Amino acid sequence: MNVLVTGSSQGIGRAIALEFLAHGHRVAGIDRLEDTIRQPGYVHYQRDILTDDLPDTGDVEILVNNAGVQDSGRDIDVNLKGTIRVTERYAFTPAIRSVLFIASASASTGAEFPEYAASKGGVVAYMKNTALRVAQYGATANSLSPGGVLTALNDHVIKDAALWEKIMAETLLPKWAQPEEIAQWAYFVTAVNRSMTAQDLLIDNGEAAKANFIW
Repeated sequence: MNVLVTGSSQGIGRAIALEFLAHGHRVAGIDRLEDTIRQPGYVHYQRDILTDDLPDTGDVEILVNNAGVQDSGRDIDVNLKGTIRVTERYAFTPAIRSVLFIASASASTGAEFPEYAASKGGVVAYMKNTALRVAQYGATANSLSPGGVLTALNDHVIKDAALWEKIMAETLLPKWAQPEEIAQWAYFVTAVNRSMTAQDLLIDNGEAAKANFIW
């Protein structure tokens, strides 16, 4: 299938792109950063999802909206408005099979930077709107809401022993997810699942049971 992943150069987005490539799919990536994958079957477009022209990728069968920023002063613009822009461009065609949004545990707990939490809450609401509209094509739309994930974006707390100890005390399963685990969830929800739609899946090792934000 033809898969489009935004924010594909690092972290969760890169792991998702690699997961689809490993299963033999054709993957296009959109990211402000340069290509970090360089594998057969992958095409990279270095673009800003909010301000740049979106590329003509041909029919998109699976769309994964992953691109986002955190505590940037542009969280609502990029995470919500940019995601809407991408989805409106690629999702609503007869070719579409599944749309996935990478949201955040903070969409339901609110336990993070104010604009970031608001932007991800908006993403979950927009996911449900998308599910209503892609159903006419027999397609699904869902979101994943990870809690802590071991990416460079979170190095501020991962590499601070005192903060990390506090975070682990707030997590029922004392660990964070690897990007590859989130990618496996993304693959299942889009390429395997045919019956679940309009749902947000919380993958947070039990953080939401306490929901205190430590930074």
